[in-house]
Amino acid sequence: MREFARLYAELDETTSTSRKLAALQAYFRRAAPHDAAWAVYFLAGGKPRQAVPTKLLRELATERAGLDAWLFDEAYHAVGDLAETIALILPAPARRSDIGLAEWIEQRIAPLRGAAPETIRASLLAYWDELETRERFLLVKLIGGGFRVGVSKLLVTRALACIAAIDSKLVAQRLMGWTDGKVSPTGAGFLKLIGAESDGEHALRGGQPYPFFLAHPLSAGPETLGDIGAWLVEWKYDGMRAQLLRRDGASWLWSRGEELITERFPELAQLPLPEGIVLDGEILIWQPGDVPCAFADLQKRMGRKTLSSKLLAELPAVLVAYDILEMDGVDIRHLPQAERRALLESVVAQVAAPALRLSPRIDAPSWDALAAIRAESRARGVEGMMLKAMSAAYGVGRTKDVGTWWKWKIDPYSVDAVLIYAQAGHGRRASLYTDYTFAVWDDGGEGERKLVPFAKAYSGLTDVEIGQVDAAIRKTTIEKFGPVRSVRPSMVFEIGFEGIAASSRHKAGIAVRFPRILRRREDKAIGDADTLATLQAMLAGAA
Repeated sequence: MREFARLYAELDETTSTSRKLAALQAYFRRAAPHDAAWAVYFLAGGKPRQAVPTKLLRELATERAGLDAWLFDEAYHAVGDLAETIALILPAPARRSDIGLAEWIEQRIAPLRGAAPETIRASLLAYWDELETRERFLLVKLIGGGFRVGVSKLLVTRALACIAAIDSKLVAQRLMGWTDGKVSPTGAGFLKLIGAESDGEHALRGGQPYPFFLAHPLSAGPETLGDIGAWLVEWKYDGMRAQLLRRDGASWLWSRGEELITERFPELAQLPLPEGIVLDGEILIWQPGDVPCAFADLQKRMGRKTLSSKLLAELPAVLVAYDILEMDGVDIRHLPQAERRALLESVVAQVAAPALRLSPRIDAPSWDALAAIRAESRARGVEGMMLKAMSAAYGVGRTKDVGTWWKWKIDPYSVDAVLIYAQAGHGRRASLYTDYTFAVWDDGGEGERKLVPFAKAYSGLTDVEIGQVDAAIRKTTIEKFGPVRSVRPSMVFEIGFEGIAASSRHKAGIAVRFPRILRRREDKAIGDADTLATLQAMLAGAA
């Protein structure tokens, strides 16, 4: 635990990629295999399950520190992070622990899940008494299910490839499914992860998926890509990226987040695919007609583990397939895009099932003509277009070494909104207000004008801009609600988002997808911000 806590702190304290990479390599070289296996799980995106309720954590920390509840609350308000607050207020440890990360996770944290309060109390008070501040911080993050760290899976892959002296693409392939959470990481698994390449390494068996090939955003005009005939053009759907595998008489469905979701979409798992097939595509809800349903409808399926026949009938899922990675049990990712497309067309035609749709190819005589078709994106319920080089192989991650995929998205929706709430960030931004809630005007039906919250956003500002906004928030704070501050409306921002849908869960009656800050509008007065009617008009246009 001590070494992983040190690594966590090193990763959190720097934005330098080279320093993060060096820290990862140093950790993996000295860590015991079983501990390293769990470190890979968490660093690559695996989520810890909450073992102890937040309320109980607060109560036990307050008790151990000998503080009144109000004083803990004040400390929490000042720090802005529960785990950091607990780590700071606890008295110095009476002893030191050399127990490794794996033992902490498997033998200490896991048994707390569902344990009696008195058992949790005795255990936590003992655990806290053998850990230093940063180790306690990490422990609370793991126990509370709030672990996150500023490192990408790609960087973890690079670090492992470096210490193992093997191709990073091979490590990426071995890592597929590692963070699913249904099987615990093991020391033997870690040694296999960094082991030398073996004969037949690329012949995957069972339900192991391939690493996903990712697209780059197209910022320049598409005419810079040359001859339009050298590109395969398809719609960019707003769904869930997935791979559907058929091997050894069974089917597996994996999300891009490496979560096994076969049971959530039985109509896809039951597709009569030929043996030895792996398809890449997008899961969507698709009612009769030519336009897919909104992402909000897909969300109703994504979170369900129990599926009623009524839900399956009301929200039927389809896989819109746009690539084939394996055929007859043979890895064909090295084939050019044009050849894979022809093979995909033949497989989809052979299956001939409503739940499997072929991603339509868009043909246009010129880039200008294609741009005119792209203007129909919102009416078609899509985000824009995908441009794929006909000669491209299927790569690993966001790379250009075997060919390129580009995503040519339409401009986002945008509105001018007022900042009304703020919350401190995490890690190196824990002392700054970086998470914001924005509102638009509701003119009401009786002449009363009020601000209605509609979105939260935290990305889009530079460090300098964050500092300026933080200073303004501190000067205009009205009230404090735990770590949240309500502020006097004084700042207008342009907020961009990809999609919009009706929602009974939000005060505005509207939910937006992927909200982010485009810019601060210092040229606009508060009263000039957009209205709820503006969002409602966008919603009507998206229907």
